Amino acid sequence: MLLKKNFGQQIINGVHAGNGTVAFQGVKLNVQSFVLDGVLIDTGSASLEKEFQPFFKQQVIDQVVITHFHEDHTGCAAFLQKKMNLPIYMNDTKLEYCKKKPDYPMYRKVFWGKRQPFHANSIGKTFSSRNATWDVINTPGHAIDHVAFLNRETGQLFTGDLYCQEKTKVILREESIPTIIKSLRRVLTYDFGDVFCCHAGFLTDGRAALQRKLDYLLELQDKIIKHYQDGMTPSQISKTLFPKKYPITFLSRGEWESMHIINSIIQDL
Repeated sequence: MLLKKNFGQQIINGVHAGNGTVAFQGVKLNVQSFVLDGVLIDTGSASLEKEFQPFFKQQVIDQVVITHFHEDHTGCAAFLQKKMNLPIYMNDTKLEYCKKKPDYPMYRKVFWGKRQPFHANSIGKTFSSRNATWDVINTPGHAIDHVAFLNRETGQLFTGDLYCQEKTKVILREESIPTIIKSLRRVLTYDFGDVFCCHAGFLTDGRAALQRKLDYLLELQDKIIKHYQDGMTPSQISKTLFPKKYPITFLSRGEWESMHIINSIIQDL
């Protein structure tokens, strides 16, 4: 199976960023890991382990923290634990899940590889690095265990998959737009500067970018509720608001779909 892979790295305001890319059948996906003050934030995917290894080995890493359990964020965790003897911390909701071989769809195994089991510790509400205290901010919606990390000393915020892109068009079946809205509102109450997203990378004027995403989702939510209250079916709403069909919807056999946005909002009424 022919996957095209690329890897790049850069330093942005003291943050070391590694970015791995996988392309297959016209779909191109990427994932990033970040290192700051001895802390590695997310591990990349198992499919990109060979690409990420030199990046990890170049860094000074004391501990690994994970924003959520998805395989593109935990794929190299077993390597980091077994080969580099690093402790791993994450939200306790998925600690047991991560100790076992995961079960996820084949297309995700194609892109992200097969994540190996690893043992993580519960992260708590804060943690310390060499020169800073970090806040662990609960930000569910994309995943049940999702958290963001804020370095109080530098004001740099690492948002995992909370942002990804400003104008969301498709989501996973289990995602919840109302919950993501609450998480964005919660993050925006904190005092932060730089924002780093595990897919979009460094966000120029990160606070404004997160606010624009929140505003977009609130407007989208209002439109969906109005259409639904006017008697439109979810299918009709989807065709009206999301007429374009995206390759990831076909490739994932509907696991990623615009309809999930509508259903998550209607179910919350």
